[in-house]
Amino acid sequence: MAKLTARRIETAKGPAKLTDEHGLYLRVSPRGAKSWIQRLNIQGLRTDNSIGHYPAVGLAEARVTAFERWKIAKAGGDPRKENGKAVLAPTFAEAAEAVIAMHTPTWRSPKSGLQWRASLETYAYPSIGELPMSEITPGHVMAVLLPIWNDKRETARRVKQRISAICRWSVAQGYRTDDPAGIVVDAALPRNATKRRPMPALPYDEVADCLAKVKASHRASASSKLALEFLVLTAARSAEVRKATWDEMDVASATWTVPAERMKANREHRVPLSRRAIEVLAEAAGLSDGSELVFPGVRQGRPLSENTHAKLLRELGFDAVTHGFRSSFRDYAAERTHTPHAVMEAALAHTIKDKAEAAYARSDLFEKRRRLMESWAEYLSG
Repeated sequence: MAKLTARRIETAKGPAKLTDEHGLYLRVSPRGAKSWIQRLNIQGLRTDNSIGHYPAVGLAEARVTAFERWKIAKAGGDPRKENGKAVLAPTFAEAAEAVIAMHTPTWRSPKSGLQWRASLETYAYPSIGELPMSEITPGHVMAVLLPIWNDKRETARRVKQRISAICRWSVAQGYRTDDPAGIVVDAALPRNATKRRPMPALPYDEVADCLAKVKASHRASASSKLALEFLVLTAARSAEVRKATWDEMDVASATWTVPAERMKANREHRVPLSRRAIEVLAEAAGLSDGSELVFPGVRQGRPLSENTHAKLLRELGFDAVTHGFRSSFRDYAAERTHTPHAVMEAALAHTIKDKAEAAYARSDLFEKRRRLMESWAEYLSG
């Protein structure tokens, strides 16, 4: 492993992690701030420990400190309590980067890390980004959240959850003993929740007309129009359809098996295909671009854009989004059929929240769902 040099440190751009020796590395934040961190196994627990900020602490001093702490940890001691003082905690921004890096391998989408970082840079970093984790109080967290709590409630909730995750990581690392974004802040924040507008959805008796206008439209490709009809017929989510591949389709048994990594609940989901859904697949087969995608986008081997259908519906004058068709289907099933609640929920791949009920729900009610999906397809055909 190549050691760090003064020039490499000076010219480093963030975000980056530059390793040295004895667990020492330089973390460069997206904003360019540089800090020394040492990863040590302290009494059986792997921890990241701050040594200071560059250039206040230079390379030589950081190496000496790292070596001394490494020796203490190697001997079974705790260098964080050396001379009776805890090691300097990382700043909130540094801790956030560590948490993002830790979770990145487990996140299903690379966008997750970008979303975490963007929200924290926008709302948290300006006020608490440079504060040491050991100094952050519930008051600091309230100062971050209150300006957006009423107008951007969902964004504020996500920022709060991310701050809390970073604080809990700091507890595990020994930098704190509590979570300042926890129950104290929960109790202090206003409870007058703003009413969230549900996703725009068409009444189920207008869906057939919408599909007819989509089919007749010259504003979208044949692949895009077939994908939208397949989405409506299966009550699936947009990404599940747009990224569907032929090896997921079993035409003989009229079954589409969506892999776990593309499902919201991270669990494989079988979808019974109606006769019309099978016809849609047959039409889509004639549009193949040579890739495995059932509904290819404009560029070969690339799926349709996530905004394709929303844009098409808007241009055709419909106040609806693709996700809203799941609501249309749910209303149809509840009002026009005698389908049990559990079957409707299974058709939408909803997770049973009650743990006791979920423990007994071993069946995916597939054949009952098949009858429901065929009924939905026949209703849409008029």
